[in-house]
Amino acid sequence: MNTRRQWLAAVLALTASSMASSMAFAQDNEGWPNRPVKLVVASAAGGGTDALARILAEQLGSVFGKPFVVENKPGANGLIASETVSAAAPDGYTLLLTYAGAMVVNPALYTRAPDPLKRFEPIAQIGSFGNLMVASPKVPIHNLKELVAYARQRPGQLSYGSWGMGSGGHLTMESFLKKANLEMVHAPYKGTAAVATDVQSGLLPVGWVDVSSQIGLVKAGRLVPIAVSGSSRLPQFPNVPTMGEQGYPFPTTSWYGMFAPAGTSAALVDRLNKEVVRAIATPAFRDRLTALNLPVAPALTPAQFRKVVADDTVAWQRIAQDAGVKPE
Repeated sequence: MNTRRQWLAAVLALTASSMASSMAFAQDNEGWPNRPVKLVVASAAGGGTDALARILAEQLGSVFGKPFVVENKPGANGLIASETVSAAAPDGYTLLLTYAGAMVVNPALYTRAPDPLKRFEPIAQIGSFGNLMVASPKVPIHNLKELVAYARQRPGQLSYGSWGMGSGGHLTMESFLKKANLEMVHAPYKGTAAVATDVQSGLLPVGWVDVSSQIGLVKAGRLVPIAVSGSSRLPQFPNVPTMGEQGYPFPTTSWYGMFAPAGTSAALVDRLNKEVVRAIATPAFRDRLTALNLPVAPALTPAQFRKVVADDTVAWQRIAQDAGVKPE
């Protein structure tokens, strides 16, 4: 009998302790934020991800009454920023703004990459877009059909550029080359600006760039847009067809997103999601994104965004395997 009473007392004590902890955490969330919030960004200052982060930080700081401070953590295709936030306390004071490559491609490339669903709470998708394959104006390539014909006449002699080994541009191109039964050599660069420089000069016949930073070169005719990855055309270039429209479907679209460390309360995640979605819907916010050539995403709940992350993680693992890329 004493044993049973002791067991019951222990259970009641544990339950009371758990309830007290939950109530304390809930109370902390009710007062959140009572100090500045750190927004870790997976890029250097001055890039598209950084520009988006600063616009969003300004908006959220105004709404919540405390500064959202941008902290740039570039490097390793966003891995450094991801590791920083995944190791932070799940209290809402350290958040991550990153891009699809850093979150859902990295697990296919690096064994140390945090699991995007086990180590993070997806909050909101902020931008959804395709990347752009461009050709040099010095080669007779204006679409994928012409690229295939040009490369077939020069097997193994041509190179293409991307913004790094294992990047979205690299894996997208390897997927295309396999489907088209082509051979080209990958030339990894540290960013799309360097890719654009060598493509426009003719050193590379083709390469992958992001639209937000290279739109000027494309509109000036110094880069020839030939295909868009993803499921839809880019609003900046409505006449440039997707890879799928040209017979080479590609299953994923790039995006920007906000995440919190795993264990962050659902109430806080929902609260942040609502404010991010509300900000995205305002004309002023959209105008600022448009001025920077940054995309606007459809409004998704945390659960819907979690599904996007889950589906894209599986898709990129398959793409990496098809490209012969193994995690390091």
